[in-house]
Amino acid sequence: MGKHSGKPMTPSVILRSGAMRCEVSAQLGAAIAGLWWNDHPVLRSTPAHGLTQVRLSGCYPLVPFSNRVGQASLLWDGTSHPLVRNFAPEPHAIHGVAWMRPWQVLEADDAFALLSFEHRADASWPFDFDCSQALRLGPDALEVTLSATNQSDQPAPFGLGWHPFFVKRPGSRIRFEAVGRWEMGPDKLPTERTISSGIDSPCSALDIDHCFDGWHGEVVLQDGEMTVRLRSSLDHLVVFTHAGCDFVAVEPVSHVNNAVNMAGADTTRMQHLGVRILQPGQSHSATMRIETGPAI
Repeated sequence: MGKHSGKPMTPSVILRSGAMRCEVSAQLGAAIAGLWWNDHPVLRSTPAHGLTQVRLSGCYPLVPFSNRVGQASLLWDGTSHPLVRNFAPEPHAIHGVAWMRPWQVLEADDAFALLSFEHRADASWPFDFDCSQALRLGPDALEVTLSATNQSDQPAPFGLGWHPFFVKRPGSRIRFEAVGRWEMGPDKLPTERTISSGIDSPCSALDIDHCFDGWHGEVVLQDGEMTVRLRSSLDHLVVFTHAGCDFVAVEPVSHVNNAVNMAGADTTRMQHLGVRILQPGQSHSATMRIETGPAI
């Protein structure tokens, strides 16, 4: 694909480098429709032109929060802000707003793409912000940078992350280190923190939907076809899979699920839970790298 500038409404971007191919759907939340290594899917993958729902993509950005805001009500600075319940039949708001809106392609060439999204306060999120996602594909890795800036006239809570769905093949195994794990109630909101050293387990044995903190920034996924390493600057990780899933969702995120509401008016605890409080004009950025290689 040739290089573009300005603000064209390009529906998709195809990146290639060596054995790697990545397809991005700008119109569907800047989602990575697919990522392939030697034509084997690394993420759950669909060609961008065939992707019809963000939820079926390989990965999408989480802005300005990860996971759930309980009961779709944001408690901030003494005010309760009702949010859109965007994942029926759940009563919560989930994964922010950027994944549900079209983005613009600002720049793209054979191995690089830069996309942007501008949000104006609405029923889904009461604060203005803008964000960008840059993707650079190498012969054995995809590097992604996500940045958001508070464009409102007041301090606002922010979080970032990604929601990759890795292919769960026979014999696949996951390994990572952490410090703590948040237990989940039947309403899918965190209840208490327990000590956890992480996971080293066959993926087929997992029935999990938890957020880990103190994550060391690396996950290794192995199966008979490839070894994948996920690295990130973020220090929380949400892992979701069960026996009925053909994927393992391994999500680098900046904060604990429902962190703003759990902290209430305690901004110190809020920041301890990973939420950034951005002043007007202040930004928050994160990186993610997905490395591929032969099975070990």
